Amino acid sequence: MNQQVLSAISFGITSGTITALGMLVGLDSATSDRFVIVAGLVVMAVADGLADACGWHLAEESEMKGGKSKFSQKEIWVTTIFTFLSVCGFILTFTIPLLLFQQLGTGILVAIAWGMLLLVIFNFYIAKMKKESPMKIILEHILIAMFVIIVSYWIGDSLAKLIG
Repeated sequence: MNQQVLSAISFGITSGTITALGMLVGLDSATSDRFVIVAGLVVMAVADGLADACGWHLAEESEMKGGKSKFSQKEIWVTTIFTFLSVCGFILTFTIPLLLFQQLGTGILVAIAWGMLLLVIFNFYIAKMKKESPMKIILEHILIAMFVIIVSYWIGDSLAKLIG
């Protein structure tokens, strides 16, 4: 796999998963409304995917080596496109359990489990590729995701109490 594609997909899985988990838990604690949560995830998938892709595009354009761009225009655009597709695509997968399960709470729990599974599998793959112990990298990303979930829940709950 091309390094640009691997970098973009790595970013998309991690950023998309952690962002989606925060958004769905935060919106659920604020509204408990399936439509609001699904609509929020779909809008965020596109907006965050485009924003992240533009960010990666600019970051790669600004990387210099010996006074010249480190990456070719083709490499930059491959990263840009795959970043958008992976961020957007992975975020959209979180809408599936919300639409499949009649009980919203069940859909939320399945979506959280899906996110944790994605992080475990992907970080295991990266650790093995780097010939490192998978436990450290997996634990690190699971703890970050749990922190985001807790903070997002608290923000949503607080907003529901203040405004709702």
